[in-house]
Amino acid sequence: MDIAFKEKFTRLWTRFFGNAELPVVFFYSDNEVKAEIVEPAQKWNCFIGELAKVRKGKSLAYDQEAVSCGGGKKYLGFTDKLRPGFEYFLSCGNDKIEGERYLQSPELVEKFLSNAPWTPAKGKRIVFKRWDMLLEDDNPEVAIFFASPDVLSGLFTLAGFDREDMNGTIAPFGSGCSSVIQYPLAESLKEKPRAVLGMLDVSARPFVHENVMSFALPVKRLEEITGFMEETFLITGSWEKVKKRINARKDV
Repeated sequence: MDIAFKEKFTRLWTRFFGNAELPVVFFYSDNEVKAEIVEPAQKWNCFIGELAKVRKGKSLAYDQEAVSCGGGKKYLGFTDKLRPGFEYFLSCGNDKIEGERYLQSPELVEKFLSNAPWTPAKGKRIVFKRWDMLLEDDNPEVAIFFASPDVLSGLFTLAGFDREDMNGTIAPFGSGCSSVIQYPLAESLKEKPRAVLGMLDVSARPFVHENVMSFALPVKRLEEITGFMEETFLITGSWEKVKKRINARKDV
């Protein structure tokens, strides 16, 4: 981790976003890391709920056995498989499976899965840290903001500031964990990576505050954005009004 960049972003984030929480980042590793190794899962839990601990400052490292949700194992990159009958689970169900009814038909689910991005894990563990917990030896790939609408307005506008296509942010259909891991990883491979608006998954919503969504982007894109923050709308009176409201929030 470039410590100078880490400190620059922290300084500018505090200056322009006040009390808004710092992002969470992740990276893969086969080596020892300064993070708590999570024990094998004993019961099912949505992985998004696990990230609440990281948002509070706890650094955690997960291997495949530490993730209890089958979808979580896939979208964290540990397997390319999903449960048998997943096409029915995500759609209308059948006589053995209750369907979530997020897509119209099993056939549509299969087409969606064939087009959805997937990147395999680059190490035996995936490590999550809050931004201020990063060390020089860390190599974060994606930054994940859990943010209120006011904070999102700033992040969204920053993500489009230097683009001519006005599509600096996308909001693709997918699980909560896919929106903060697989989609931004896919964007990191592109010449002009976009940010990903997420936490629109109905099943993941109970694991975040009602006024919070996610905004994830490759760290290399965050570095570009950090470079021009001081020439954007963030220095205007319009943003100052929003910043005051961010600082006044008590419920996020």
